[in-house]
Amino acid sequence: MRMKFNKSSQLLLVSAASLLVAGLVTACGTLTVDFVFVASSKAAGANSYGEIDVEEINSESGYIRHIPTSPFPSGGRNPVAEAVSSDDTNLYVVNQDDNSIVQFIIGNDGKLYPQNTTNTPGVYPVAVAVNGKNLFVVDTYQPLPTCSTAAPCSGSVAVYPISASSSVPPSDALGSPVANGNVTYWPLCLTGYASATNTAACNPNGTGANDLIEPTGINVLASGAYAYVTAYDSTASANYVFGFAVGSGGALTPLNSGAPLTGGPVAVGTCSNAFLNAPYALGTCPSAVASDPTSAYVYVTDAANGMVLEYSVGSSGLLSQLSGGSIQAGNQPSAIVVDPKFPYVYVTSALDSTVSAFSMSSGKLTSIGTYATGSEPVAIGIDPSTSHFLFTANYLGSGVNGTVTGFELNTTAGTLVNTQNSPYTVNAFPTAVAAIPHGTPPASSTSGAQN
Repeated sequence: MRMKFNKSSQLLLVSAASLLVAGLVTACGTLTVDFVFVASSKAAGANSYGEIDVEEINSESGYIRHIPTSPFPSGGRNPVAEAVSSDDTNLYVVNQDDNSIVQFIIGNDGKLYPQNTTNTPGVYPVAVAVNGKNLFVVDTYQPLPTCSTAAPCSGSVAVYPISASSSVPPSDALGSPVANGNVTYWPLCLTGYASATNTAACNPNGTGANDLIEPTGINVLASGAYAYVTAYDSTASANYVFGFAVGSGGALTPLNSGAPLTGGPVAVGTCSNAFLNAPYALGTCPSAVASDPTSAYVYVTDAANGMVLEYSVGSSGLLSQLSGGSIQAGNQPSAIVVDPKFPYVYVTSALDSTVSAFSMSSGKLTSIGTYATGSEPVAIGIDPSTSHFLFTANYLGSGVNGTVTGFELNTTAGTLVNTQNSPYTVNAFPTAVAAIPHGTPPASSTSGAQN
């Protein structure tokens, strides 16, 4: 399949060349430790595009402020997910209503310069992840002729190779989606694949062949060996994790013959109320998924039961629930992040407007405490430079605007305190966050300054 470029993206390419020369300067303050990109789904501008607020974090106080000229158009309608390239030079924004991924170069000052727009293979993308030289995207529906919003079908996952350029900064463009037989995506279904020549269709004669599988999230292990997709079966009111081995060039091999991984549903109960295409996973059971930096453990949030489910990763990528298997979080957990440097896990709960902190030992979680956020947090991140600051994007925020709540993280205890002047105002209805480090962090931050 060839990439598709719309007229608006072509115009963006022209404007990017002139803007890039002017914008590649260092951040205004030497104390900037990270840039945070907050996607907001509120329509703005002539094209009704969403917005990307660019924020900088102060390394001493954790204070978050807008950079000059922020926000930037998201390049499409209703942005719902973001990811940064492994070299921290490119931002990929998923716009759900346009079925598109927009690639931006990130300037040294955090400014965004749109480069390319690529259509996803399926319909209504909901999640994205980057690992190494591959970008993974999950679509709500497969692109089948019989599939529409009036007659929905199950979702799918696709992989785009990322080609780094020799430009400064690199423009890491997306290639064509990796082929899967005669299609460019892997379907999610209960009964595996029909045949080697028709890998797009689920077995029409098997049990659950017509079940509607709605994906909610994706995670790729830090090792890059396996990818996991959480999903809700709205036909059977069941919940699953699908697993894939990631091969050379990003080719996927479904684990367990393409059916959900062994061990049963990922949620304790059934999902009574799933909202299709919501800007955040609220009401579905498996609402978010994450893994630890050693690639040994996977965590899935169960929004219906307010739990975090704990799994170990086997040598072949299959998941096994740990002893006990789960720990209580808040009401309707919506997002999860695992600290890449310290043994902590943080979970936002949309209904409670809180973030729950957990310590992690041999994969098992122990509660540390619960902390207030803005109204309805739906995304969470940790500063990638020092792991000393944590932030949440709050969908309803102040009622007029969205907000970002900032916390300083005690790296020896995992506890949180609000940063200076938190929460911070962003555009309405924020849905996703991503972040990159800026320069070399100060010595006081890298040594793990305490609260």
